Amino acid sequence: MSISYIPLESYKRKWIFNHKDLPVSEDDKSLIKPLSEKSSMEVWNKWISNKSSRAEQFAKGDWPAKQDAWSATEHWQSAWDSNDNSLPEAVIEYIQWPDDAKVYFCYEKYQVIETRWDVFVCNWKCFLFFDDGPLLISPNQKQALMFEQNGQYKLGVRG
Repeated sequence: MSISYIPLESYKRKWIFNHKDLPVSEDDKSLIKPLSEKSSMEVWNKWISNKSSRAEQFAKGDWPAKQDAWSATEHWQSAWDSNDNSLPEAVIEYIQWPDDAKVYFCYEKYQVIETRWDVFVCNWKCFLFFDDGPLLISPNQKQALMFEQNGQYKLGVRG
């Protein structure tokens, strides 16, 4: 799979990484790489679902729709609202990826951002300005996170 990117400055949701209250360093911005629609679709089809295009459409056969894919449900909203920029503790305990692990933050089939685990950890609040069921996966790891609009997130293993 050959991945193509669009410049962050051309990304239609770029404002989430330019928010005055949640500054993102220039170094981190250089590692936040929105995928083209075609590459987003390829990532989504390969690692999320080849049937559904967004979280609320997950159906039988989609691994995120399986109850046993998820081992715990926790709350992210209070951590997001706090002045502390740390990821919720349960996420840090569950995901022990190397800092430079490639991750995909998947909003929906045509909206995927590639970055590194350490960049996501530092800037997770920016990614969650859109919280309608995005998933965080790493192509080389089995753990997965799914953020829900009700302020909860699920820790799991992708199928």
